[in-house]
Amino acid sequence: MFRKRLKIVEQIIIISLIGVLVPSVIAWVVINNVSQHSIRKELGYSAQMFARIIENNIFSIINSDQNRLNEITISLKHIKTESAQNLMLKDIAINSNVFKDFEIIHPSEQNNFETEQNLEYNPENEQLWLIKKIHDDKYLKAEVNTKVIKDNIFNNISEEKGRRIYVVDKSGNLIFSHNYDETDFNDCIKQLPVNLVNNIATRFEEIKNQPRVYLKMDNVNLIIIVNTTEALTKSTINKARIKILLSFLIAAAITILLTLLYTYYLYINIRQLFKGIIAISKGNYKRQISLLTNIFTPREIIFLADEFNKMVNEINESYKKLKQKNKELKQLDNFRSNLVDTVSHELRTPLTSIRGYTSRLLRTDIEIDEETKHKSLLIIKQQSERLSRMIEDLLVIPDIEGAKLNINLERVNILNIIEASIYSVKNIETRPIENEITNDFPDILADKDRLEQVIINILGNANKYAYPDTPIKIEASTENNRAIIKISNQADFIEKHVLNTLFDKFIRLDDKTTRTTRGTGLGLYIVKGLVEAMNGSVHLKSYTDNRFAVKIVLPLFKESENINNEA
Repeated sequence: MFRKRLKIVEQIIIISLIGVLVPSVIAWVVINNVSQHSIRKELGYSAQMFARIIENNIFSIINSDQNRLNEITISLKHIKTESAQNLMLKDIAINSNVFKDFEIIHPSEQNNFETEQNLEYNPENEQLWLIKKIHDDKYLKAEVNTKVIKDNIFNNISEEKGRRIYVVDKSGNLIFSHNYDETDFNDCIKQLPVNLVNNIATRFEEIKNQPRVYLKMDNVNLIIIVNTTEALTKSTINKARIKILLSFLIAAAITILLTLLYTYYLYINIRQLFKGIIAISKGNYKRQISLLTNIFTPREIIFLADEFNKMVNEINESYKKLKQKNKELKQLDNFRSNLVDTVSHELRTPLTSIRGYTSRLLRTDIEIDEETKHKSLLIIKQQSERLSRMIEDLLVIPDIEGAKLNINLERVNILNIIEASIYSVKNIETRPIENEITNDFPDILADKDRLEQVIINILGNANKYAYPDTPIKIEASTENNRAIIKISNQADFIEKHVLNTLFDKFIRLDDKTTRTTRGTGLGLYIVKGLVEAMNGSVHLKSYTDNRFAVKIVLPLFKESENINNEA
């Protein structure tokens, strides 16, 4: 059964999501749990800190009031009568916002009075008294304004809503409170240890979300109880939980974003590789891979793309060479076909003539006069020379193509070469040839035999395609230490695109079906190869006034020139 396979990008996304979300969830659960324990401990520490703050506030206030009371007792020692003392105390109470009332106590007159204590609280009428010794048989009790003390005690934490703070005396009577709750207060008093540690903020009655702390002030016999509400604990835990969750969500989002960005660039580059492979499979050997390179592009992908491009270049080069070889094989096949066609057509004519006239001369049943014999032998000679030239043309082609021509460069008189070539051509044709080269024309540097072969081929072509009864004209000139030999005739105008192909092998102006002239179609190809081998050049020009010209450019001979016999 066919199963759909996921793409690379789909697999990366799924694995990335699993790899990010699963660890993130586990880490969030673990860290959240650890955070809750940490927050509970932190709230316990902060409760102890609050207890210390209240202790410091109480100590500071009571110490300040004790100092004031001490000043009052010192003043009382200088007043002789107790009535005068009471009058002074009454006046102080009226003008003081700290002390509400004063009372002079004689311990001998009160059985339950403790001379060692310096603070006393009356829960019935909620009075708080500071006690100061005047002398051995007299003490001063000062009722303190509890509202003023309470305001000063809780001044620093007046906005704290999540803590319940109780200040009680040694009997558990409530003196001051912050965020008072009766049920909570009774529960705290009930759970308070019997044996209290002095002057140390101590946690008691460990409840999961309600850290409780007490601090016993030994010097004033007060107990501070700080209870953290469950609402505060949960609120703090929830805030921390939200922060942790947001942190994980942001981290996960960034991780997923980076993963998607990386996956996107990776997918684009992998698609380029796929496109390159598909192009190669369809025969496009020029298709190069162009990557989108940045910090997200893996080094392996870049290496793979470079190697792929190198491979494509090598395949493309091999393909070009193969195409070139195929082209050469096709040309070779055409050459073979044309050669067979040319040989079968062009060689058959002279051979037929030679065989026919030879058979005629060998006949014994008729008498042949001397004029007929001479004419027959002349035709046999002409056809033999024509056959020889065709064979020579065919044999020189491999040397031209393989650049293996043996060129013997020497000092050559161009006039002698032209005259010899004209003589050879006139043995076959009777067309007038006008040679305008003078005897004083400078010598050139060329191969004598090869140059004669070139001139004969050009004259032969000119004779074939020139209008009837029109002459062939030969001219020569010099320019920039080079000889320019120009052979022209009158013929049909040839288009430029056709003119450029006449130096190719087996190219003729008339094809096999409309052929009206003889020849192999190799003449100008051989002319170009031989002239270039002699360090020259050849050019064709067709004019609209029915003139056609071949220009051969060859170097002039210099006396001091070193001659190279190989080309």
